[in-house]
Amino acid sequence: MTKLRIWGGAGEHGRSCYVFEGEQHRIMLDCGVKKEGIGQYPVFPPQEAQGLSAVLLSHAHEDHSMALPLLYKYGYRGEVWTTKATVEQLDSYFCSWHSYVASRGGQLPYDERDIKAITYRYLEDEAPSGVWREICPGVQIIWGRSGHLAGAVWFGVELEGKRLFFSGDYSRESELLAADTPSMGAGKSVPDHLGMMPDINLADIAIMDNAYGMDKDPQAVKLERLRAELGRILASKGHVLLPVPAFGRGQELIVWTREQFPGQTLIIEPDIWQGLQRLSSLREWLRPEALVRIEQVLSDDSVFVPRNHAERIRLLEQNAAAIIVTGDGMMDSPRARWYYQYLSDHPSLGGDTDDGKINNNGVVLTGHASRGSFGKHLLDCTSQKTDQKDRCTVRHVIYKVHQGVSDVKHMLERLPSKQVVLVHAPKSQTDLVCDELIKEGWIERGEGSVKAIYSLEPCATLKA
Repeated sequence: MTKLRIWGGAGEHGRSCYVFEGEQHRIMLDCGVKKEGIGQYPVFPPQEAQGLSAVLLSHAHEDHSMALPLLYKYGYRGEVWTTKATVEQLDSYFCSWHSYVASRGGQLPYDERDIKAITYRYLEDEAPSGVWREICPGVQIIWGRSGHLAGAVWFGVELEGKRLFFSGDYSRESELLAADTPSMGAGKSVPDHLGMMPDINLADIAIMDNAYGMDKDPQAVKLERLRAELGRILASKGHVLLPVPAFGRGQELIVWTREQFPGQTLIIEPDIWQGLQRLSSLREWLRPEALVRIEQVLSDDSVFVPRNHAERIRLLEQNAAAIIVTGDGMMDSPRARWYYQYLSDHPSLGGDTDDGKINNNGVVLTGHASRGSFGKHLLDCTSQKTDQKDRCTVRHVIYKVHQGVSDVKHMLERLPSKQVVLVHAPKSQTDLVCDELIKEGWIERGEGSVKAIYSLEPCATLKA
């Protein structure tokens, strides 16, 4: 019997980890962590690691990758199938995850030997996107670009006559990154019990990114909100801080802000800038027009990359109304916190009023802020109207890198699946999406259509 085991990622934001298993094979998809407390890890029993046939990794972000060394600690000796760009980014994330855990007084449950034990198989070297590839007898996979991050992919898996689709983190509205339309292709499917070949694009189970829950706004709406918020702060002669992950939306926001606010001073931390330089060489992951847009930023003389702390302060003092891009989207890193403290302690040049000084500087968070993170703390203070007159303002304006309910519907139209598991959001939010899809008639819409839509939690099992 073929089944899906959920060891993390459903009913929560983080620690993506799923196992698609049959009588002979077990394929793990992702093995990530959750940024809460000293870190939370997938709940699979340690002895499960040795029984895995292969591991597939959708992308490098911590919530999808940072528990991989645990597999090798527990005895897995196979390979991790992923892309070259993903592997290139992993060292940075291992370093940042170690710093995060240490900053909370914790210890990693694995060591450097376990990290170095990981062996990789590069998808690009094995088969082009959209082409099936056998990875072991009785198991084949297909992959495509997911538009979430350079190197990020979705997967299709065919195992012992059953098919699973895994979206990874998916976005078809990236400013720079290309996304391939999910397709299961022809493969080597066995005939069904009636002797007929099944729909070649039909999955028995689909795991779909629904991180934004009931949010239906397209990227254009979100970008207009972001443009208005940044414009408000800059017009008041305030600095605006954009904390972002080392790889991903940070590079996209640099290009977008440069185009929206031409001539405005941009202060970009070296790791984010190097990520943009590297992205310019990864043409296979970009939209056709993206390279020209990136190169225009790379040659812009109003962009500054501070080489040290003194230069960082000098740039802030000499430039009014700068846009600052720094690492760590949840603001837990020392540098992100330093910027917040500096902007709070140094009101902008436009901050004088009849009532005294106000602080027109601002921080705009554009992604998820986990419980216990510094970014979440600042947002909570704002929502509770804590008196912070002398502090810089903090706002939350999402830049879209995941799917909401409208995107899930779009994906269901193009990739019909018998059973659908919605993931990457708290269960309460996922429940609402399931209810809407059911009310709108997405279940039992005809032959080869959805039979069930699930809002599940870790430790759940679903039969294919």
